[in-house]
Amino acid sequence: MIDTHSHIYLPKFDEDRAEVNRRAAEAGVKAIFMPAIDFDSLGQMDKLSHSEIDFYKMAGIHPCDVESLPDDFEEQLLGLCSKEDIYGVGETGLDYYWSTDHVEEQKRSLRVHCKVAKEVQKPIIIHNRESTDDVLDILEEEQDGSLTGIWHCFNGTVEEGKRAIGFGFHLGIGGVVTFKNGGVDKTVAQLLLDKMVLETDAPYLSPTPKRGKRNEPAFMKYTAQKLADIFDLSLEEIDIKTTETAKRLFGI
Repeated sequence: MIDTHSHIYLPKFDEDRAEVNRRAAEAGVKAIFMPAIDFDSLGQMDKLSHSEIDFYKMAGIHPCDVESLPDDFEEQLLGLCSKEDIYGVGETGLDYYWSTDHVEEQKRSLRVHCKVAKEVQKPIIIHNRESTDDVLDILEEEQDGSLTGIWHCFNGTVEEGKRAIGFGFHLGIGGVVTFKNGGVDKTVAQLLLDKMVLETDAPYLSPTPKRGKRNEPAFMKYTAQKLADIFDLSLEEIDIKTTETAKRLFGI
């Protein structure tokens, strides 16, 4: 399995990161993609290593951290994302849940990330919270046929999912699909499995039956099993399909 979205580099894992990685490997996780929160995230990512897991870095600025973007933000982002050891752009996007004080800055940042992603030809990772219409409108406007990426933590409607898939995006399926009253499972059942990838968003959004605990890559097996149940496939088939999709998207 490939965890396409994990913040395993954060301090919340400092005390037991080796054990977390061991459990991930035992659960069948072979690769972990790490989206950045800010430019300082990259240094934290460099401390990740495990004999059975490949770690892949991404560069970007989270939408909740855009109020103090440097003047040369675009230049810095392009420089980082042009490096061979950076496999994706983000995470970026829009978040109107915590605050709407910096909406225009968030939109500008998202468009800059899109521009860089198209220039370096790497997937963009989209964070969306209570901002779906604006996110999809901007992505559709920025799509020139070369923009690819993931709608991280997909929890939209069937129509919104189809719209995102229609202009070239994939859906990141995480712990919310296992929540009993969320309804995401019913939505996912009506969308294309071939456009889905697995993710955890560790340390956040733990799947049932680990809800309320710190999330970690090993818990992705519960999300994968839920997808298997939804599509009436084996866990192995879900593993194969989502792994192939992730590899193709990130070019590994």
